Amino acid sequence: MKSLARFAVRRRWIVLAFWVLLFLGINVASQSAGSAYSNSFSLPGTNSTEAQNLLTKAFTGQSGDSDQIVFQATSGSLVAQSAAINNILTKVATLPQVASVISPYCTGPFAAEVLNGKCLGSHFVAKDGTIAYAVVHFSEPAFKLDTKNIKNVETVASTARSRSLNVQFGGNAFGQLDSPHGSKGEIFGLIATAIVLTLAFGSLFAMLLPLGVALFALGIATAATTLLSHGLAIADFAPILGSLIGLGVGIDYALFIVTRVRQELKRGNAIEDAVVTAVNTSGRAVLFAGSTVVIALLGMLILRFSVLNGVAISAALTVLITVLASLTLLPSLLGFWKGKVLSRRERKSLAQHGPEPLVVEGPWQRWAAFVSRRPRILSAGALAIILLISLPVFSLHLGSSDQGSNPPNTTTRQAYDLLAKGFGPGFNGPLAVVGQLRSAADLAAMQSLATSLAHAPGVAVVEPLLVSPSHTVAVLNVVPTTSPQDAKTTDLINRIRDTFIPQATTNSHTPIFVGGLTAIFADFASVLGGRIPLFLGVIVLLGCLLLMVAFRSVVVPLVAAVMNLLAVAASFGLVVAVFQFGWGSSIIGAGTGPVESFLPIIMIAILFGLSMDYQVFLVSRMHEEWVNTHDNELAITRGQANTGRVITAAALIMICVFFSFAFGGQRIIAEFGIGLGGAVLMDAFILRTVLVPALMHFLGKANWWMPTWLERVIPHVAVEASA
Repeated sequence: MKSLARFAVRRRWIVLAFWVLLFLGINVASQSAGSAYSNSFSLPGTNSTEAQNLLTKAFTGQSGDSDQIVFQATSGSLVAQSAAINNILTKVATLPQVASVISPYCTGPFAAEVLNGKCLGSHFVAKDGTIAYAVVHFSEPAFKLDTKNIKNVETVASTARSRSLNVQFGGNAFGQLDSPHGSKGEIFGLIATAIVLTLAFGSLFAMLLPLGVALFALGIATAATTLLSHGLAIADFAPILGSLIGLGVGIDYALFIVTRVRQELKRGNAIEDAVVTAVNTSGRAVLFAGSTVVIALLGMLILRFSVLNGVAISAALTVLITVLASLTLLPSLLGFWKGKVLSRRERKSLAQHGPEPLVVEGPWQRWAAFVSRRPRILSAGALAIILLISLPVFSLHLGSSDQGSNPPNTTTRQAYDLLAKGFGPGFNGPLAVVGQLRSAADLAAMQSLATSLAHAPGVAVVEPLLVSPSHTVAVLNVVPTTSPQDAKTTDLINRIRDTFIPQATTNSHTPIFVGGLTAIFADFASVLGGRIPLFLGVIVLLGCLLLMVAFRSVVVPLVAAVMNLLAVAASFGLVVAVFQFGWGSSIIGAGTGPVESFLPIIMIAILFGLSMDYQVFLVSRMHEEWVNTHDNELAITRGQANTGRVITAAALIMICVFFSFAFGGQRIIAEFGIGLGGAVLMDAFILRTVLVPALMHFLGKANWWMPTWLERVIPHVAVEASA
């Protein structure tokens, strides 16, 4: 690490040129190639996947996305405007990537759309005649459609809008147009970050370094993610999530190194020696902490979900680039900045009064001493607060928020509300009950199932049985009485699978599955929920092993694991309170609904990484003092006093960044922003500031105990070399 730091300072022009060329080259390449983000995922072996496979084989040509154009008569009824509606739909049908259009009015060019003697679109008109919808069948799934072609459909159909006719658009394809591609609150988060850094350092130059390095690294990582999307399925929210993680850890890592450089300069060291010492101490901690974040993120690969693989790899790449920038680009810039990382007052004080003492005096020293005197009371109080915030986690409902949770001003939300008003809340998430036909008994079983479901609780409508042209598959479209994201809809799916289908197939034994987007998301939540314990166990075990190697202790890793679990529970409790219970959700413009099924997995990975950051920076300084003094109380007090200010400043920066993303208008990112921001708030100001040091005072020298046989087995790695 010393050699790397000296090279970065002495050859700063070469290092700076390398990073600038890398930034320009990768951004030019990404702009030329464009993006290919995909929200596709597969759940092999699940009930809904089997249903989808049968549908795809039996109804070829209908595997593309099906979306709705919703019409509302703001005065009178829609019948008088049927000719105008069909005229617009005729134009839509000729647009690129549009396979077919089904009008609610089977007249003119749509007269051929008849099934069993009835107009196929006749049930596309609400009973009161004021709301109707047309179905647009695209030639490809939503994630494969060209955004320009989707926009063309919306533009052409929107020309039908008038004072008496409202036109809105619903479905996955149109939903992609509504998805924000950045966070509106991000700029405010950066402004707040700049303010915190200025207050922490008292120097404009010192403030610019962490912020600039983080933004520079993020620019490279975002472009790299864009290029990576061409070879890997990466969800469209991954760039925003990467920005959220990259800014948070990037500023923090640079902050820790700059803070140590400033401390060394105040002690009278030259700039090169200060940078070398900082990289060899805090830089080691940055490398170790960044590695734990990367390992935690890549831990998602064991779940074997393509959509999570892309998110994990892109996020891990972002963290890796920020770590490399912090260890090479930042030292080179410090070589240019020299003593300007200190404020004028600090430089003047250094010149007049000489170097500062090694032991920090001030508020954090007094707080650390206070914690050492009352460890039991403070531990109990901090634990009570965390457990109270964690209580809502027992009401956690995993699922997928539908377009009813979108901001009220979006067309998909307005279309959703119109369809729910005209046809019932369950219309936005119909279930496809798909059966394989091999004999007359199989067809009779499907007809019997249709009859029993028509009178089942929770079922609003069972549409007529549809048989494929090859007579090998039959489909029942079942409309629930509840919305797609309602827990009662998931209960209905389970009752159909566990009760109604077995009753209907006692004679035929034909395989019947429940599919549709709502069922797919329900299966996704079920499968992911079942794998959370495994994932949590793997992450906890890896974290414990890493800390055991770093600090030559059994107790420190166990305490860290418990702290990380408490941070996760508290953050999930906060997410449930805001996004399920609706406490304060109106402030960020997010609707209530289930927590996204993949959110816990990704948040656990990120939170364990971030929590490990603070644990490493706090305990590494304590361990350094323990190695030098072998006085547990003194080591913990000094370690907390020396790191308290920088950890809380780093936490405030992360909180500003994370919470700013909650106001971007995208519910998924808002969940991440609130969950991660709240977790950091509790982690830094309750767990690491109170609970961890209090417990370590209470445990005494047992903190640094390790069995002799284990001491011989595990390798020796110094996280923060003694300065």
